Amino acid sequence: MKGKLSLVSVGPGTLELVPERARRALQEAEVIVAYDLYLTWVRPLLTTQELLTPPLTQEKYRAELAIQKAREGKRVALVSSGDIGIYAMAGLVFEDLPEQPDFGVEVIPGITSATACASLLGSPLTHDFATLSLSDLLCPWEWIEHRATHIAQADLACVLYNVQSRARQEGVYRVLRLMLEHKEPETVCGVVRNAYREDQDVRVTTLGELLNQKFDMLTTIVIGNRFTATKGRWMYTPRGYNDWQQEAPEQDAQTAQASQPSAFAAPENAVWVFSGTGDGNALARQLAETGEQVVLSAATELGAALAPQHPNLRQYSGPAGAEARRRALVGARAVVDATHPYAQAITAQLRDLSTELGLPYLRYERPGSLPDDLSGLELVDDMQAAAQAAPRYGRVFLATGSKDLGTFLREAPSAEVFVRLTPQPKVIEQALELGIKPDHLCAAVGPFSREFNVAQWRAWNIGAVVTKDSGEAGGLGAKIGAARELGIPLIVIRRPAPLPGALSEFSAVQTALQALA
Repeated sequence: MKGKLSLVSVGPGTLELVPERARRALQEAEVIVAYDLYLTWVRPLLTTQELLTPPLTQEKYRAELAIQKAREGKRVALVSSGDIGIYAMAGLVFEDLPEQPDFGVEVIPGITSATACASLLGSPLTHDFATLSLSDLLCPWEWIEHRATHIAQADLACVLYNVQSRARQEGVYRVLRLMLEHKEPETVCGVVRNAYREDQDVRVTTLGELLNQKFDMLTTIVIGNRFTATKGRWMYTPRGYNDWQQEAPEQDAQTAQASQPSAFAAPENAVWVFSGTGDGNALARQLAETGEQVVLSAATELGAALAPQHPNLRQYSGPAGAEARRRALVGARAVVDATHPYAQAITAQLRDLSTELGLPYLRYERPGSLPDDLSGLELVDDMQAAAQAAPRYGRVFLATGSKDLGTFLREAPSAEVFVRLTPQPKVIEQALELGIKPDHLCAAVGPFSREFNVAQWRAWNIGAVVTKDSGEAGGLGAKIGAARELGIPLIVIRRPAPLPGALSEFSAVQTALQALA
């Protein structure tokens, strides 16, 4: 008797999404080989079939077992969730199949995780996209990072599989940081956990906010391209047959800058100032006052709202991202990088673009202000180290902004955390979603005086403060003074090493620009 091997896809998690052809193959099978979990949602189709369920880590044995049973003349169904040909069992079977098997073979397609999650999010995969598994069990991690970099450079929408496991916690954040080197933090993304199963969770967020979130092996992440936008609770990517340079999709204000492809007409021979701090904005204004034609590109919506006004200064209103900046910078006179001292990804991008376009690159970096007397200060190298040091002091005040909040909470889950954040709805919403209590949160624009810090930290009975070396312009001196007055430790995250030739005075930037004339 000639056997038959059916490679059966049973979809994401409900019987109603199992294809009819897959149902027939299961009902007609004499032997079903599967990881037991995959049979959960097809139990009503099982009657007298022999069930062989080797555990999760024995995929190759499952494939060999299915082939063996088919060779014995049995009608065999080898089952995978999603689509059996995508990160699943079909490849293992074809590795072991003979060139001319003496039994029938068929592959039955199904709904894969990428399309199932996309349906719950809206329509994020309408244009070109890639999928990437973050599991390094069968693929070297170096290859995963290499592929992630090229996906980001190509501005493809992307679906991340096998996002995070108990043994592999940091890989996803490394990949997200690689993405952020070529995609904007405001890039629209979606997170789906347990698609079409119990405890299903679906949310739309941004690429920058993903760094502050936790995941697991039941989570799939969908990262949009620069045109991906939101519509209510949905996210979607335009089809692409229209003229994207003339027509932008409807979107909310939060994603407008990231996704609108409208042209920006920069003045010829302008100095482009990329600002990530208040003194970056002040530098742009001072250069405009000296007669320079200046284009200011602010890092955040708040920075844009607080941008200075001057006849010689225009605010960049075009799309974000490396490719958009590459087009916009054509014809510029110079690039002045006044982004935040800790924002290394955007600094690397601006340096690369300047080299590629042959533009002079000047790095302005506000000077640090650590005192000679370090009493009461505890210096650490990064946020992870700060999270390990702070909880032993009781109530912890984070004065590091919103981007590192998720990292701290992840590394110090038992800490009682208080935060002071900029008054932006998305920033506040993110903090609340991460578990910050409403009465542990202050929304205000800094820098803050020593007196303000003393009053606030005393009112909250703070035991330790975590901050960065933000310099005098960022209020570090006021924080040191307040912490010493209250007798509490100040945990300071060291700055990254400054770039060679970085300038720390407005006048030095002005002089360097004059030398280029």
